[in-house]
Amino acid sequence: MMRIGITGQEGFIGRHLYNTLGLYPKEFHRVEYHRDFFDNDEKLNKFVSECDVVVHLAALNRHNDAQLIYDTNKRLVEKLIYSLMFTGSKAHVLFSSSSQEEHDNLYGRSKKEGRQLLSNWAENNGGRFTGMIIPNVFGPFCKPNYNSFIATFCHKLTHNELPNIEVDSDVKLIYIDDLVSFILKKIRDRNGAEIVTVPYTEKRKVSEVLLLLEDYKMQYFQFGNIPALSTPFEINLFNTFRSYIDHDRYFPVKFACHADQRGKFVEIVRLKSGGQISFSTTFPGVIRGNHFHTRKIERFSVIKGKALIQLRQIGTNEILDFFLSGEEPGYVDMPIWYTHNIKNIGTDELYTLFWINECFDPANPDTYMEHV
Repeated sequence: MMRIGITGQEGFIGRHLYNTLGLYPKEFHRVEYHRDFFDNDEKLNKFVSECDVVVHLAALNRHNDAQLIYDTNKRLVEKLIYSLMFTGSKAHVLFSSSSQEEHDNLYGRSKKEGRQLLSNWAENNGGRFTGMIIPNVFGPFCKPNYNSFIATFCHKLTHNELPNIEVDSDVKLIYIDDLVSFILKKIRDRNGAEIVTVPYTEKRKVSEVLLLLEDYKMQYFQFGNIPALSTPFEINLFNTFRSYIDHDRYFPVKFACHADQRGKFVEIVRLKSGGQISFSTTFPGVIRGNHFHTRKIERFSVIKGKALIQLRQIGTNEILDFFLSGEEPGYVDMPIWYTHNIKNIGTDELYTLFWINECFDPANPDTYMEHV
């Protein structure tokens, strides 16, 4: 089993990488990391000594003082190298650099010089090194107003604020799952020293991205639609957009119910995107689910009976409870990377409709079991 430690594990990329490694418990052991390790030589040395692979993501990306960014990032690399040498580590070190390397700014310099220092360590000490020059990364849970304009736009649109375009440039983008897959490939390859430019998966103008996100807000919030998602980029962008919704305040959404002498008619979902609709019956007291998805878009709709739907984001302890009833039909959408379940809390049989944006494929189910 390969022992992998991630500096900056609490950050955007680190969190996704850590959670994805957890999907392969027979292949990877995740060495625990805390941000205070770089302030305690003993803790850092213990961490390094336990790792076969160190993915160095810890860095300061934004601050009003550019010199502080440079000094901090250089210091982190130098402390890591000292610990690698002190422990005699022969670990494979992967380093996240940035396309900012090519720009004349202190952040880009700190990344370039840090990469060169780690490359020299590997060459002189028998270690292995992969320096990754990474394009602009986007995805769920990225911190807004920090280093991703997409995160900022999504947060503003889902909180009734107006996004602002500062420079309408072409931006090379990579979705966080694609970046994590690239990192895993490099870990598994066990290649020698190399400097790699991570290929971007999409190139869009800032204004193009904003137009898509504004359409998602209108379709999703105003009409309850799943928008037309014709490319992997659009699916990834929509999942990113959804991650910034305050789920505990937004759900459950009540359906418009049309009643006459024949009974009730409720429109569950307008399929501007494909996929499948299904339903289940559940006996009183029974729980279904306790799994999560990393890419699928899914909607639960109770049409008869009483249900408790619970959600918990992977890696956290907070549980969100939503109560639905066939007497007042509504729905809850399942965010990606949230384990979820549904329990019949009534005395009668529960009827639930499900919509998901892709048909079930047993060879690639994107369904991971974990109790809420």
